[in-house]
Amino acid sequence: MFGEIWPLITVVIGILILLALIILLKLNTFIALIITSMVTAILLGMPLDKVVETVEKGMGSTLGHIAIIFGLGAILGKLLSDGGGATRIADTLIEKFGEKNVQWAMVIAAFVIGIALFFEVGLVLLIPLVFTLAKRTKVSPLKIGLPMITALSVTHGFLPPHPGPVVIAKELHANLGQVLMFGIIIAIPVTIIAGPLFGRIAPKLTPTAYTREGDISSLGAQREFKPSEMPSFGISVLTATLPVILMLIATIVQLATGSVDGGKNILEKIIYFIGTADTAMLIAVLFAMFTMGFKQGRKNKEIMTSVTEAIYPIGMMILIIGGGGTFKQVLIDGGVGDTIAKMFEGSTMSPILLAWIVAAVLRLALGSATVAAISTTGIVLPLLQASDVNVALVVLAIGAGSVICSHVNDAGFWMFKEYFGLTVKETFLTWSLLETVISVSGIIFILFISLFV
Repeated sequence: MFGEIWPLITVVIGILILLALIILLKLNTFIALIITSMVTAILLGMPLDKVVETVEKGMGSTLGHIAIIFGLGAILGKLLSDGGGATRIADTLIEKFGEKNVQWAMVIAAFVIGIALFFEVGLVLLIPLVFTLAKRTKVSPLKIGLPMITALSVTHGFLPPHPGPVVIAKELHANLGQVLMFGIIIAIPVTIIAGPLFGRIAPKLTPTAYTREGDISSLGAQREFKPSEMPSFGISVLTATLPVILMLIATIVQLATGSVDGGKNILEKIIYFIGTADTAMLIAVLFAMFTMGFKQGRKNKEIMTSVTEAIYPIGMMILIIGGGGTFKQVLIDGGVGDTIAKMFEGSTMSPILLAWIVAAVLRLALGSATVAAISTTGIVLPLLQASDVNVALVVLAIGAGSVICSHVNDAGFWMFKEYFGLTVKETFLTWSLLETVISVSGIIFILFISLFV
């Protein structure tokens, strides 16, 4: 019995070790993550010659997905900032919505952008705007950033074409159109509850988090611009959202043609190539060099200085995110997911509720929302064969469970912490709690809809 639950006990021990290294010993977060990953791997009984291999695999798989996006996103944000585009967008949003409603402006922008973009891409695109708006309205970046993060997280967990919902729908043979329709119906109220409404409570839970400025030196606008020195609002928005537009075009073409193998002809292949996150971000950066640089009268040397300055500050952040990936990989390769799967074998619970619980437990143990979501499908699939439950709602329930309580084994936790300059405790009381609100409110709305469909 003890041997069966040892992987779960190891998860708890690993998390406690990590927190002790960071909070008590004040060790650098990246070093603490690598130490914790190795110790946890040994406790899980992983062969010593496989420990380093797993750590490298976790680092590579995590950074292989986001390093290019992070680098190009930081450059795009810096070019928008130094070229006056971010300030122009911020001023226009403040003028149209008013300073008191600027949070709602960010929620709407993030929700629209989040439908087409991966969470990480949307985050690096919108973070510079968050800091610029915070500076213009003289409020904490977190006050504007938390609702923005909410919209990105909700779209990531609930809406196709994000990988989690798409893969789950395919595995469970769900109608993707139904998933998208019910997903939007659920995502809108969840975003409002977890975003602006929770944003009113969060400052009372951790006031110190709202006194921190975050990494404004690398991501926010430092220079004051005269109206004549800034590009137009239209050009600024086009530059900021160009990756979204390119990826959205590729998504629409894919949905219209039904192609899932890279395209049926050369035109489709070109559209899909341009619409991948890496290519779209590169094109946007080149476009920004013109619109936020040469077109504004800036010389090539100035533009390249902005590019270089954008990269330096994110070096440690990238390492920390990669460190979070190593911890996640150790838990996956160590068999933690298999242990949890055995716990739920033969369950007679409602497929919707069971799907949410299993995904939530896997998320807490493994860290990755996508891995938790995909792993859950194999556990709930047998139940669906003997049930008349709406499969699209089961897909959404898995999505809701997979975003619950992001903590130290999730790269998103460290991204949020580093961007906003928070302590581990403050990150738990903002980011982790926010993700839990999204998950719980999501399953409540899903269960409510299940009464009618």
